Amino acid sequence: MAKHRFPGFIDVHVHFRDPGVPEAETTASGLAAAARGGFAAVVTMPNTFPACDSSERVAYQKSQAAAARSRVALLPSACITYGRIGEQVTDYERLAGAGAVLFTDDGGYVADGDVMRLAMERVGELGMTVCEHAMDPALLGGGVIRDCALARKLGLPVVGVEVETSAIRRDLALCRETGCRLHIQHISTAEGVSLVRDAQSEGLPVTAEATPHHLLLSCDDLSADDGNFKMAPPLGNHEDRAELRRAVKDGVLMFATDHAPHPAAKKSLGFAKSANGIIGLETAVAITYHVMVEESGMSVEDWAKAWWEKPRWLLGSPRFDADALDLADTVVEVGEPRRVDLSSFASLSRNCPYGGMAFTCWPKEVK
Repeated sequence: MAKHRFPGFIDVHVHFRDPGVPEAETTASGLAAAARGGFAAVVTMPNTFPACDSSERVAYQKSQAAAARSRVALLPSACITYGRIGEQVTDYERLAGAGAVLFTDDGGYVADGDVMRLAMERVGELGMTVCEHAMDPALLGGGVIRDCALARKLGLPVVGVEVETSAIRRDLALCRETGCRLHIQHISTAEGVSLVRDAQSEGLPVTAEATPHHLLLSCDDLSADDGNFKMAPPLGNHEDRAELRRAVKDGVLMFATDHAPHPAAKKSLGFAKSANGIIGLETAVAITYHVMVEESGMSVEDWAKAWWEKPRWLLGSPRFDADALDLADTVVEVGEPRRVDLSSFASLSRNCPYGGMAFTCWPKEVK
């Protein structure tokens, strides 16, 4: 068995449902899942109920983490717009002062270009980053899955590539105009990756993330109407998956889980009616090592940097010194394959398709 030690891994995209849906995940259970998954820090998304759009709600996030007494650091993100409804920008100065490290309306898209421009101007003045859930609802048309054999068999409305690329193009133009740092969340299409590549080559301050599920799975391989394979953005085809893997290997993309817990009843309704998202904190290290190191030939060191070095760059700003974080190291062991046992998870939810899959690389629990 081989053992590797790295600076603490950071997951820049998790949902803990606190406040709002404690039966799906609490801060304490989410941090326990992160520790089991080998993460030293996580960035929580603000699509809670109520949304994290005030300094008081940022403080609530931090107080819940303190009460959990976890070795895993919780770093809150805050909303781009009040209530995540895309109409009025929040007070970024005050939110940053309370401890917000990123700004996003994740789970929703800021459809008004003028609102997004104002947001990027003001966030840019702070030297911080706007993160975008790049799915344009005007083009979504009720789609729940990418075009594939299963979609055609079940007669499901499909999500076109342009839903993602239209959103990315608009925000790249605003990034170019304002100079604000921009991060594209959970990118899923080859065309979207190409836009990010070109923007980085141009010298724009643009980053993007790939999730374990988009790197491992493909809509082309789906055979059942199973809500555990439904997420937003949806799984891409084989070509999308291959391009995502190339982009991670080339250093264009970092990793993030988009850990999205749901009660079982919300994921048992098939593609048409199930909630979007799957959990990923406790399997992300194993899956990304498998697809990138074992299957794609990425070096172990570069794979690890997509979990620790690139996230620190994303989080760093004049308002937040990511390098000064006192984080535990992440230790992984590579040996005989071990199967995913959902019953052993620390997360309160089980909504993922990984049960029974076997992987060779597993993290030690962060303590």
